[in-house]
Amino acid sequence: MRPRAGLLLGGRYELTERIAVGGMGEVWRATDRRLGRTVAAKVLRTELVGDEQFLARLRTEARNSAGLRHINVAMLLDHGEQEGSGYLVMELVEGETLADRLERRGTIPAVELVPVLVQACRGLHAAHTAGVVHRDVKPTNLIITDDGTVKITDFGISLGINQAPMTSAGMVMGTAQYLPPEQAMGRAATPAGDVYALGVLAYECLVGRRPFTGATQVDIAFAHVNQPLPPLPGSVPADVRAAVERMLAKDPRSRPVSALACARELEATGSATATGSRAAPPRPAADHEPPPSPVSP
Repeated sequence: MRPRAGLLLGGRYELTERIAVGGMGEVWRATDRRLGRTVAAKVLRTELVGDEQFLARLRTEARNSAGLRHINVAMLLDHGEQEGSGYLVMELVEGETLADRLERRGTIPAVELVPVLVQACRGLHAAHTAGVVHRDVKPTNLIITDDGTVKITDFGISLGINQAPMTSAGMVMGTAQYLPPEQAMGRAATPAGDVYALGVLAYECLVGRRPFTGATQVDIAFAHVNQPLPPLPGSVPADVRAAVERMLAKDPRSRPVSALACARELEATGSATATGSRAAPPRPAADHEPPPSPVSP
């Protein structure tokens, strides 16, 4: 099945305009004929049709996203398979990815970035509480709407507590530039790894470059393990520097104990302002929840 304008998915969702292309799928604007609404449809790329590994990843994304209901997570509406391909139907999030904003601006000041990070932390905490680790937090997977709401997208390589990784032993998932040191060494993905990846994202936005580089993906992964964190510039407020450095601790035990705790640390900085931040308040019980359980390898 080749994604194209006019294609009808599940007898219900008509593709109208391609929005984006990723390594695994194409994202299309689509019309829900039954409810008369506009949605986003993620469809496997043509060359991956019939590839059971990628179909399995799409099913995993559907399974892990199905129970997530949070203002800072893009909502899954439907899932199906057709002609050897698979698709996800999600709420259409109109806005700009953080990657596009960063490319356009070069850097993002702390006063603007911190509210984005707080919302991302809250969305991640909702996923972690549901037993899901994202494993691919990066600027392209955060969308900022016109009213400042942050939406986390793309749970394509996420892992649930009772799911076995769909990779060979010793193989890691995720983007090397945002890979937590413990995962680079082959350890299990945990919520602390998502906090670390968000820390890399924060550093990149504040400085205009990522903290660790290398000639190959392997070099970059091991730089996360072995190289000290380059200092953040003095132009970044001291309390924000301290919060980001904690997120980027090599030892997961030295990071904030949860994404929710990380949100609170960021909110306590002088750069956390009400303007531009539409983070949903956590459920009252969430304030007292223990850190989410790690995901089994």
